[in-house]
Parts: sequence; structure tokens; C-alpha cells
Amino acid sequence: MVSSLRITEIFYSLQGESSTVGIPTVFIRLTGCPLRCGYCDTAYAFTGGEKKDISDIIAEVESYGTRYVTITGGEPLAQTSCLELMTKLLDLDYVVSLETSGALDVSSVDPRAIKVMDLKTPSSGEVSKNLYQNIQYLTKNDQVKFVIGNDEDYAWSKQILSEYQLTDCCEALFSPVMGQQNPTELANKILHDRLPVRFQIQLHKLLWDDARGK
Repeated sequence: MVSSLRITEIFYSLQGESSTVGIPTVFIRLTGCPLRCGYCDTAYAFTGGEKKDISDIIAEVESYGTRYVTITGGEPLAQTSCLELMTKLLDLDYVVSLETSGALDVSSVDPRAIKVMDLKTPSSGEVSKNLYQNIQYLTKNDQVKFVIGNDEDYAWSKQILSEYQLTDCCEALFSPVMGQQNPTELANKILHDRLPVRFQIQLHKLLWDDARGK
């Protein structure tokens, strides 16, 4: 049986976040998500999409001529064939990163993939969905992301960072909610508190605003 996935879009752009920011990357946006975060900027991926065979997805990726691929959503792990897609891409020597909410089990993700896992902050409205046992599957190649919208989010993120000693197992990213959290204020807080985290702004939004497929 040929495996397939429901895809919202496949596009070529610069990586806007994480440790590979600025690198030309193919993005595979899967359709569907069990969460409804208040700051979500990809609600168009909740429904619809087009079913594509994994072989056709890989052929489209190959056409762009880059080694970097990001699997995103929605929530990509909501479709189980996502695991197969990642492994096949890794077997072809692609550098594969997975953007996941942290609400679904990551234990079966190919260990060669780079997991970029959100821990949902209070302002997301989905903090209760965090699956903290996922932390045990994070490695030095992975990142955990905190999307920060206000002071409560920042205080909560600091607490989780310390409670789970996250920077001992992976890299931690603090990212402001665009239009809600002043990025300079967040940067100053990180410096004041001497947090061992990577501050990031979504590069793609600075370059292309909210243009879809960028």
C-alpha cells in the first residue's frame, strides 16, 4: 500500500526560526491540528489540503535542490505517515527538522531528525496540552521553543526551563508573539536574567509579513 499524507502546501523559503535560521529550506506543511492556540498564524492548515503520495512529496522536495527540509503544520504528528516521510527523507541524506506542538508523543520520531518542540505558554490557551514526558526524548540536536506573549508567559517559561533543566538536554528558544510581545523588551529580560536561551524573531515575517508560502 502506498503511504500518503494530506498536505496544505509545499514551498521553498528561508528558514525563519531555530538553529538553521536563514538557510534555504523546503517546507512541507501538513494539514490538521488538535490544538487551537490563541497566537496561531497557520489556521488555514487546520482543514482542507490535498492527499499526496510520499513518493510524490519527495520528488517535489528534490526539485528545489536543497538539503534542508522542515516538516510543519498544523501539527504534523497528527498524521502517522509523517514518521515514514521523515525517515525516507533522512535516508536520502536530507537534514530534516520537525516542528511539533509538544502535545503529541515524539518517542517514535526518527532520532536523526531535529525536533523543534513547542511547550505551550499560558497565553496560547493550550498549556494544559503539554506532554512533559516528551522532554526525555530531546537531545542536544533538538530545540524546545517558548512562544512568549506577555509577562506571565515569560515567568512561566523561566520556571519550566529551571524545573526540567532543559538547557542540559537541548537548546531553548524564546520567541515573541509578533504584534503582542515587544521583542526588545523580551531581549532585555533575557539579558537581565542571564538566561541561557536563544532569542529569536521570525525572520520570514520581517521579510514577507504574513504572506502565505513564505
